[in-house]
Amino acid sequence: MMNISPDQRLRVGVVGCAEIAWRRTLPAMVANPDIEVVAIASRDGRRAKEFTDRFGGVPIEGYGELIDRADVDAIYNPLPLLLHAEWTERALEAGKHVLVEKPMTDSHKESSRLIDLAGSRGLVLMENYMFLHHSQHGEVRRMLDSGAIGELRGFSAAFTFPPKPAGDIRYQPGVGGGAFLDFGGYPVKVAMYFLGKHLRVGGAVFREHREFGAVLSGEVLLYTPGGVTAQLTFGMEHSYRNSYRLTGSTGRLLLDWVFTPPETHRPVVRIERQDHREEFVLQADHQFANAIDAFVRAVRTGDDLRSQHEDTLDQITLLEGIQRQALHVKV
Repeated sequence: MMNISPDQRLRVGVVGCAEIAWRRTLPAMVANPDIEVVAIASRDGRRAKEFTDRFGGVPIEGYGELIDRADVDAIYNPLPLLLHAEWTERALEAGKHVLVEKPMTDSHKESSRLIDLAGSRGLVLMENYMFLHHSQHGEVRRMLDSGAIGELRGFSAAFTFPPKPAGDIRYQPGVGGGAFLDFGGYPVKVAMYFLGKHLRVGGAVFREHREFGAVLSGEVLLYTPGGVTAQLTFGMEHSYRNSYRLTGSTGRLLLDWVFTPPETHRPVVRIERQDHREEFVLQADHQFANAIDAFVRAVRTGDDLRSQHEDTLDQITLLEGIQRQALHVKV
């Protein structure tokens, strides 16, 4: 295992110049005093230089050279889903810790293999579902536990946005595009957060692009063994939504900006009962900075990530089950 002392900065290399890296993750990394961005790689050398001009480090054309650098302790992997397994495995084989964008891979088999590989090498492998690092969800859970809406009866969540430009990777299912695995996992992940890991699939309908074959949107019905349901919506042919609602025996709780809140945003929890309505304004939080902190801490202290890995495997198993049962409607 590559040990990082408390007074040593974690030297990070980035494989792939993805939009999420440019907008959110790399700004959080360079703002973290415990991280040094050493190199950024792209298939296009000019694209790599564009990134290093903003974030620092050495631009590299191609991913292999970056993986093999002796001055890199950890790899951040925001590549398209189809490439997650290959380059995460190569990084682990080279003795690097890895922060990989969600989902880790598109199958339980592959994710399990990578988790086992990281464990055998004593390396940190973390899947970057960054929204779980925002404090608003813990506050909501505490409200539920205190009986704010009575006994939980149902859950719903939506993550939708307008169509992307033609040629966007999400319209290319062969490289891990499509709406379901790319961001449909967010509503599934948050349903598991509130309802537990033993969710079952009641049904699903996917709208699929007739020409490209990519999933554009869909609805998913899950349920717990006790009959509490989760209705989940995802899609890239809608107005923008990113919210969830919990329905209880005495009221309901609603929250917006649950997956992509800006770091300056102060969440507003709305609780509605038959005879009155309350609003609670929470503290702003920076989920990307928190996720990066968690990764650095895991590398430095050897934090036990087994529960996170179990969640990763439980979720990909559920995603595979949804895909098997989904009715595909070509549009």
